[in-house]
Amino acid sequence: MNKYSRNQRVTGITKILTENPNKTINLKIFTELFNAAKSTISEDIVIVRETLSDLSMGRVETVAGAAGGVKYICGVSNQESKIFAEELCKVLVQGDRVIPGNFIYMTDIMYNPEIVHKAGVILASVFNELDIDYVVTVETKGIPLAYEVAKMLGVQLVIVRRDPKVTEGSTVSINYVSGSSNRIQTMSLSRKSIKKGSKCIFIDDFMKAGGTATGIINLLKEFESELLGIGVLVNDIETRHKLIEEYMSIVLFKGINDEGKAELTPSNFFEKM
Repeated sequence: MNKYSRNQRVTGITKILTENPNKTINLKIFTELFNAAKSTISEDIVIVRETLSDLSMGRVETVAGAAGGVKYICGVSNQESKIFAEELCKVLVQGDRVIPGNFIYMTDIMYNPEIVHKAGVILASVFNELDIDYVVTVETKGIPLAYEVAKMLGVQLVIVRRDPKVTEGSTVSINYVSGSSNRIQTMSLSRKSIKKGSKCIFIDDFMKAGGTATGIINLLKEFESELLGIGVLVNDIETRHKLIEEYMSIVLFKGINDEGKAELTPSNFFEKM
């Protein structure tokens, strides 16, 4: 078998860990892959751990026990998060993004891999201390963001539908009141989607009054499950009355000014980090 240098082993270990967030990887996998002693691999992991920590790129934790090993927990610095939020605001305040009805065009943002990945890491970093089973979202533009968060947390993504589909099998549907329009809407979830007693977080691209999030909370109760956190990319603070109290956002939408341009600012959440 090939013998690998320390630089090669460290590179390989870093890639494997960061591509499998929150997944415990036994040291035996590394010893066999790199044809190296366990003590040598342990020294390599120390280097990986210290480097990621110094660069605020997450951390590597040791999991004790026979089935233990090491796992990577995503992370990002407060400064990097704030810089990302500021850059995103600059993109979203461009005049041609305001469309009829005083909405902001965000479709290209939500399908931009680089932007969605960075936003996903930020949101996942907020919730990575929670022991969750699923990331939940609704079938809107927020799906790519929710997927990225689920990937970084190492859990499954569950998509709640606006209308039940025959391919979903037996579903649970509830009616909820939209917080912004006060209209009755419906959401449904397949009974096979999540297990009873699960712990979840809800991720969305935009929050206005929080009606959708409230609907998610009530829908999860039908599965005897609990919502532990809510994260959104953009929070509309122009809508002052929120139906929920606890949530995290990256950018704050303050409305459309007299010049017809959107006003946005980084969330004050970064000041608390």
